Amino acid sequence: MTSPPDHPAPSARPHPAPPPAPPAYPTASPTPPPYPQAAAAPPYPAPPQAAPPVPPQYPGPAPQYPTAPPPVPPVAPPVAPPVPAQHPHHIDTDRGRVFLSDKQRQTDATAWGNLLLHVPNFLCSLFVVGLVSAFFGGFGIVVVLAWLASGALVFHRPTESALARHVFRLRHPTPQERAVLEPVWREVTARAGVEGRNYELWVEDSDALNAVAAAGHIVGVTRFAMNGLPNGQLAAVMAHELGHHVGGHAWSSLLGYWYALPGRTAWRVLKAVSGFTFKISRAFGCFGMGFLVLVVGSIGLATIGTFYGLPLLLLAVPYALAAVGRRAELRADEHAAALGFAPMLAAVLDTMHRQEQWQQAQLAARNGGRHVEESALARLLSSHPDHHTRLHHLQPYLQPQGPAQSG
Repeated sequence: MTSPPDHPAPSARPHPAPPPAPPAYPTASPTPPPYPQAAAAPPYPAPPQAAPPVPPQYPGPAPQYPTAPPPVPPVAPPVAPPVPAQHPHHIDTDRGRVFLSDKQRQTDATAWGNLLLHVPNFLCSLFVVGLVSAFFGGFGIVVVLAWLASGALVFHRPTESALARHVFRLRHPTPQERAVLEPVWREVTARAGVEGRNYELWVEDSDALNAVAAAGHIVGVTRFAMNGLPNGQLAAVMAHELGHHVGGHAWSSLLGYWYALPGRTAWRVLKAVSGFTFKISRAFGCFGMGFLVLVVGSIGLATIGTFYGLPLLLLAVPYALAAVGRRAELRADEHAAALGFAPMLAAVLDTMHRQEQWQQAQLAARNGGRHVEESALARLLSSHPDHHTRLHHLQPYLQPQGPAQSG
């Protein structure tokens, strides 16, 4: 048997090294953070406490009232600036209800006379158009009918606008000018009982005192009449032009002028050819002049014989038309005066007369101080009456009306 192994003695056994010392922990415990305390309850209102009675204050000495200040001398009120006085011919254009007349237009005797006097010119123009249409063969009758129907263009609004711009040299008013013209025009048409919107207002850039009524709906005034006259006098001018429209003077004159245009054109061409022929005939002396007179005289006699002397009437037509035109002007003056514009119209006529005198003085100055008198023939061909004649026809409207007599 084997003996058990020998174990070393305890003192001879190797021992492990002692473990390291533990770390030093803090001896004092950390102070915990303070926790929020419960909020104190809000104080509730206590019941109102009765105020201790206060004894009434007895009146003391009498109050001291302020003594009256010394009297202050009165001060004059501030003087307002003087209000400029209105012109005596200023009119009020604020109007309420307007009553329109049943008859807006009419054709008076002067309009019919104007049309009648244009018949010879119309026949001459028809003859000229017929000669021109002969060059178109079978299409010539269409040319004649188209010319006869063209008179309706006088009442065509776009055609009227073209005439106003290119023939009468008018333009549309600016907004500022329209603000001046339209209230006055409304007053004029309201007094006449006429629908003013049926007409169109135009302006002529001129420093002369003038106005125009043309075609069927054109009413034009100059820049001077619009800006240089009181509104009452401007109303008188526009009432005069309205008189031309309601009397038929404007459209009848334009219609006669239109149908006379071919004859007038042919007459101008004939004058130009005659002048050229006269200059050539002078180169041949007396023989050439005699031959020209013979030819022209033969043509004239043949024409007079063919048309039974009607061409001779053409020599008197301008004088008759001028006389009818003067009568139409007087009728338009009476129309404006009947609307209550007689004093204003008389003042306008005076202004026009002074302008004419100034122009005559300027003409005399250019002629070396020699005053040029108007010939009797020129007065017969004038389309407007003279200043004194127009004032004479206004006298019944300028005289004060006495109180009505009852009996």
